[in-house]
Amino acid sequence: MSNSIKTVNPFNNQSLKEYQLHSSEDLHHILETSDKTFHQWKITPIKERCSLLMNLAQIIEDDKDDLAILMTLEMGKPINQSISEIEKCLTLCDFYATNADDFLADELIETDASESFISYDPLGTILAIMPWNFPFWQVLRFAIPTVTAGNTTILKHAANVTGCALAIEKLFEKAGYPKGCFTTILANHEAVEKIIANDIIKAVTLTGSEEAGRNIAATAGKNLKKTVLELGGSNACIVLDDANLDKYMDTMVNARMQNTGQSCIAAKRFIVTENIYDTFLKLFKEKVAALKFGDPMDKQTTIGTLARADLAKTLKKQIDDSVKLGATVVIGNNQKDAYFEPTILTDITPEMPVFKEETFGPVAAIIKVKNTEEAFKMATDTKYGLGTMVFTQSIETAENFIDTIEDGAYFINEMVKSDARLPFGGTKASGYGRELSKEGIHEFVNKKTVFINH
Repeated sequence: MSNSIKTVNPFNNQSLKEYQLHSSEDLHHILETSDKTFHQWKITPIKERCSLLMNLAQIIEDDKDDLAILMTLEMGKPINQSISEIEKCLTLCDFYATNADDFLADELIETDASESFISYDPLGTILAIMPWNFPFWQVLRFAIPTVTAGNTTILKHAANVTGCALAIEKLFEKAGYPKGCFTTILANHEAVEKIIANDIIKAVTLTGSEEAGRNIAATAGKNLKKTVLELGGSNACIVLDDANLDKYMDTMVNARMQNTGQSCIAAKRFIVTENIYDTFLKLFKEKVAALKFGDPMDKQTTIGTLARADLAKTLKKQIDDSVKLGATVVIGNNQKDAYFEPTILTDITPEMPVFKEETFGPVAAIIKVKNTEEAFKMATDTKYGLGTMVFTQSIETAENFIDTIEDGAYFINEMVKSDARLPFGGTKASGYGRELSKEGIHEFVNKKTVFINH
């Protein structure tokens, strides 16, 4: 087993850097430091923690271009989208700096006690296992509320974005956070299992695949550790007869093709009613065909490579297996190394991989249905529960189906996206727990009941 990580630019396959994995002694020291820091950090006044958040925001802003370039080099995201991701991280700092004090304030509850309230106390050191597709946003949307709540955090990031992982640690250090508040570890899966078992780790959060979620949940459960899991998705984009295609077609294309389709909350199944189907397909195809592939460092590039060549091969197999079952390729389905041509498939049925599995890349499966009722029935025919979007001019119609959608999010005339002000997470095979908003900062606290009689 290799004791190092080599990062590679997926666009040109050039080596970027080699990193040594932490030894078991290193990891032991990191855990001990994190635990020691926690006991001081948890009693640091909330106003001081929020002040450091504003320092962090300033440093992210100052380093924005360098951070975006690093992200693009490591995982192939078009540079404009990398810059947008860094800028979005600033909204986290602002939101929690403004609201954390209120979110963590004791909540008075009237009972027969002289005084009773809920106290929100930090748990300790929290382990985060994070993916490569949004290497800064995914990490910071966990870390910022969790650290601000008084916890310390340890990050195990995806190996191919190791540079990003270490850059995030440096951001916290430069902002003035105590050493041990946020630490990146470079470790293999075996080491991570041992870390989860360590008493210092109080909870685990993972954003990743369903399989990874099951494995981490099993390990954490065996050790009685709380988990938050944000897993895969196969989001439906429902397009009803009266959808305003002129106004929202760009949004719908972006919902699938943003980040080269490598998003858990991307629109993966387009469920289109028959009266608007032909017009939708024509316009959607034109927009997809116009996407510009090229060097992700070029600001004109709108579609990049996938993050690794093996991911492109997996996607190719899902499409080819679906074609064998009767799917029709309208455009695309060409792969070379990590590049995968934006693809549209029609004649989709529920037993096909592109319907029932998560497709992580620029592939749109388009399904024709008779009417609104059939569209919503088809949308719910999935083991996933991350988000659903519906496009219609009849808001009342869309609102009538809110209760039929079991997902963590339901967006009308907008693509499903995360926002610091709103809770984010899924149901069913898409995981459990919530990030962001008030709910996110409360995931890793002890909601302690305090009951006082004078």
